[in-house]
Amino acid sequence: MRVVGVVGGVAVLLVVLWDAFETIVLPRRVRRRVRLTRSFYRLTWIPWRALGRRLRPGNFRQNLLSVYGPLSLLFLLATWALLLIVAFALIQWGGGDELNVPAGVHGFAADLYYSGTTIFTVGLGDVAPRSTAARILTVLEGGTGLGFLALILGYLPLLAQAFSRREANISLLDARAGSPPSAVELLKRHSGPDAYDALERLLAEWERWSADLLETQISFPALMYYRSQHDNQSWISALTTILDTCALIMAGVDHAPTRAARLTFAIARHASVDLCNVFRRPPALPAADRLPPSAVAQLREVLAGVGLRLRDGPEIEQKLHRLRRMYEPYLGALAEFLLMPLPSWLPDERAADNWERMQ
Repeated sequence: MRVVGVVGGVAVLLVVLWDAFETIVLPRRVRRRVRLTRSFYRLTWIPWRALGRRLRPGNFRQNLLSVYGPLSLLFLLATWALLLIVAFALIQWGGGDELNVPAGVHGFAADLYYSGTTIFTVGLGDVAPRSTAARILTVLEGGTGLGFLALILGYLPLLAQAFSRREANISLLDARAGSPPSAVELLKRHSGPDAYDALERLLAEWERWSADLLETQISFPALMYYRSQHDNQSWISALTTILDTCALIMAGVDHAPTRAARLTFAIARHASVDLCNVFRRPPALPAADRLPPSAVAQLREVLAGVGLRLRDGPEIEQKLHRLRRMYEPYLGALAEFLLMPLPSWLPDERAADNWERMQ
């Protein structure tokens, strides 16, 4: 049993340290199916999402879902710390309990207590190692605790900065595409004199935003659970709106920056596919068609009313449909999994922008 304790402790230690390295340090997507962090989020998010589904849409439901991202991260860090304590306690116990302990304290409980005080560098001194091997293990555990703490202190500010960068552009989209955003509203607000240059600059900004989104959310997957400040905004709805806009321009909107739209569409579509693959979700089209044929006619009318023309012909609609099929299944799968609804193509004329509602 002592040998099993050492082997088990070493195995748990290596699994936790490697999982923390992949989650915090490694700046790329991990393709391995079995991972501690993935299992943790699967075991916690699925029941949390099920609870959210049972609640009626509203502030309480959104608040519950918004809490999950930060709370899950704290619980993940606590899980890592607890497993490290157990791992070193198993190794210490398997080594023969080479500890000086006070009267009344004995067995694995003493090893567990000593491991906890060592990894958090408390060093109370009431339990002390009495052999060379136990002293070496104590030093290793103390160093691991300090390194683990340093990783956390470096990780949390990076996560906060990535979240702030992501949300800044989403907030700016409020006045540019409405709340919730839509592709038609974005094009409406970028029509008229000098519209071409303004729209080209906006698409260039969102090209960089999409690239940053891809990099940061693959490096920090927990960030995908973090929700925006307002219930009618999300990173999924922003990404979808930009892809919808680019698809419309590429399909055939006259006097629109086609090259900028192609470049932005490429990186935004790349982000949608890769982020869907992070969760290993199969592509799935939304249950209801976001742009049925009747809505296409209405879309043409709205754009024509502000001087923008979507060219006629079945080839235009076929091209638009083909472009939509390149990203909608991936964003639909993400939206269903994270309970973040996809935006509509046409704006709700009754809805005011978030900045107009603030008093």
